Amino acid sequence: MGEILGIGLTHYPGLIAPDENRAFPLTRTLKSDSLPAELKNPANWPEAMRIEYGEDEGVASSRIHRQRLVDGFRKQREELDAFNPDFVVIWGDDQYENFKEDIIPPFCVLAYDDIECRPMMNRDGSARDNVWGESADTVFKYTGHPGAKALVSSLIDQGIDMAYAYRPLHEQGGLGHAIINTLLYLDYDRKGFDYPVVPFLVNCYGSKVIRNRGGAVEYGTEDDPPGPSPKRCMEVGAATVRALKDSPWRIALIASSSWSHAFLTKKNNLLYPDIESDRARFEELKDGDYEAWRRLSTGQIEEAGQQEMLNWMCLAGAMDELDRKPEILDYIETYVFNSQKCLALFRP
Repeated sequence: MGEILGIGLTHYPGLIAPDENRAFPLTRTLKSDSLPAELKNPANWPEAMRIEYGEDEGVASSRIHRQRLVDGFRKQREELDAFNPDFVVIWGDDQYENFKEDIIPPFCVLAYDDIECRPMMNRDGSARDNVWGESADTVFKYTGHPGAKALVSSLIDQGIDMAYAYRPLHEQGGLGHAIINTLLYLDYDRKGFDYPVVPFLVNCYGSKVIRNRGGAVEYGTEDDPPGPSPKRCMEVGAATVRALKDSPWRIALIASSSWSHAFLTKKNNLLYPDIESDRARFEELKDGDYEAWRRLSTGQIEEAGQQEMLNWMCLAGAMDELDRKPEILDYIETYVFNSQKCLALFRP
């Protein structure tokens, strides 16, 4: 009988850069011509945001933010090692990396055999500024697992028409940021990550995946078709548990994303995330009120800038199927660092 561990975390890209050289989206937003002039003055920000930004443009707050995240990652890695899975499944968004104009599935399981990534290499070949001091040609190697094919087969048998891939379509660097950052953070202390990896990509960006190329800048004027709904993501998560719970394997199911993103939250002029909506989602999660998440519409998710939470919706559906509530390790609210971060465990 398969054993399952659940983990929820973030793949926040800003954590890769040193605190003094961070490039969180706020810096870009403050330079944007679309931001009202009065909001470029911190005196007109919410008080909590002014305090977080401080007199050093957020450097001191960034150090605190990092330490809380790293403490949580270390606890999750300790739990993962104690569980010792045969492989890990990671739900993560594809942000215009493999999902591009030629094909955009709602979900796609990457049934890769071997994976090589160079996450510290910029697209021009230069080294990415990173807190570990790793060079551009540093290679991170991972293996896949035959459980990927078994998972897809079972999902199709259950009536979920699941896409899959044996090799990258566009992202030739190995894995998109949602997956590789998750692996980097679960191995923050660089002791190695030898567990086989099954990436499970979600079209979180939906109506913005081509229009915005998965980011803040608009390259078109018409919305794309929507991504999968919260309810559908939870159905897929539940079906994933049904596919794996009777298998011979021990599996960690991991959801990786921050919550509402500043650069997606138009109601706040793309300056800071939707604090109130995230708090509501957090209270629902803490209470194990998965039904509240199931009732959310795509429109509500997009209005709050919570597109990437669809990864967590997959995990919530899986944990609801197992009748598990979370152990919250931390919930980090921020105005300055783009998005709220939640770190949780769902133990067997």
